[in-house]
Amino acid sequence: MLERKIQDELRAWKDRAERKCLIVQGARQVGKTYAVERFANESYPESITINFKETPSAAGIFEGDLTVDNMVQALRFRYPRHKVAPGKTLLFLDEIQECPNAITSLKFWTADGRYDVVASGSLLGIDYKRPSSYPVGYVDYLTLRGLDFEEFLWAQGYGRDLTESIRSHFHAREPLPAAVHTQLMRHYRLFCALGGMPEVVQTYEDTLDFRRADEVQRSILQGYLYDIAHYASASEKIKAEKCFLSIARQLLGKENHKFQYKFVEKGGKAAKYYSSIDWLTRADMAAFSSNVTSASYDLADYEIEGNFRLYCTDVSLLLAMRDFSLKQAIAEGTLSGNTKGGLYESFVADALLKSGHNLHFLRNDSTKREVDFLVQRQGGVVPVEVKAGRAAANSLKALMRSEASVELAYKVADANVGVGEDGVITIPHYMAMFI
Repeated sequence: MLERKIQDELRAWKDRAERKCLIVQGARQVGKTYAVERFANESYPESITINFKETPSAAGIFEGDLTVDNMVQALRFRYPRHKVAPGKTLLFLDEIQECPNAITSLKFWTADGRYDVVASGSLLGIDYKRPSSYPVGYVDYLTLRGLDFEEFLWAQGYGRDLTESIRSHFHAREPLPAAVHTQLMRHYRLFCALGGMPEVVQTYEDTLDFRRADEVQRSILQGYLYDIAHYASASEKIKAEKCFLSIARQLLGKENHKFQYKFVEKGGKAAKYYSSIDWLTRADMAAFSSNVTSASYDLADYEIEGNFRLYCTDVSLLLAMRDFSLKQAIAEGTLSGNTKGGLYESFVADALLKSGHNLHFLRNDSTKREVDFLVQRQGGVVPVEVKAGRAAANSLKALMRSEASVELAYKVADANVGVGEDGVITIPHYMAMFI
């Protein structure tokens, strides 16, 4: 049983005196259904789960007048063994994107206030079956992604006391004992070889077999490609698939990780493919990192239009685009060349995305200055440079000298925690999740 941080957030939602309906959003296979059903079983005397993909006929509950009394009556007729009692029953509307009226109904459940309703779905950011009336202002949101490294350690049998100890070393900027650091790097490489998709992690935990885990990764990737074929418009299907599958080449096959359309198709241009990139990001299959001209707050004001990097929203998907042998190289620490740099950049992007950050980077070809990530925190900008090994972070040092507003900077490297004379804080790769 995988322990997820979202369980705490779901409990906090239930404890609110005035709570709206809740939408748990995220890409397919990240564990939304599992998390909500576990929460329901632990927190309510009874629950009703309606999966609109599994039982499309249940959409009939939300036809006609969308008054709460009408919907409750329809629920009781369809599920006669359930009481559907205020405060006692959790109604879970899964794959809600398949039933526009159910999305609209969330407004009326919230306004009524007697019943607890959680909805979940993938592809909620695209126009597929868009409801005529979206419940703006009547719902709260939680976003779930794949497991981060802390959750992976829990799955490995390590308790929260250990991960809190690691966090305390991060905040105190103190190195961990050498033996602990070595063990954590070994676990981190294993995590990177698997990615954070719950089914992949659980399969490995059950079998200790990389081959079986690889099969699950590739199955999930095929599911994403099916979603593109099924949900994207006719004009976007092939283009979106090409863009998605090019991510591995963009990040691992060349030194400059800027997204270039020529690697999607010879002679490819933004005019043809940008709408497909936009579709992938709104479908939560990929995430932008925009290049900026300055490391100043607010970074959105300094974005260079059309100059970006694109990451998979979980490294499981990226790994499934490459040969199985890559996993062994990651786990054994024998990576080399552009692949090594691109992978470790992707691993850190994965950690930052799962921490809720929007991604930016700074690359100036004339000055040769490049900082892999810029994230915003407490009204300021924190630059992050990623090193697969222990190389110096020269661009980071130059940025700190030239930008007076930058007070804090991290070098993420194959090294223990340390603070340099230049003020750059070095942290091991596995601590990127704490930034």
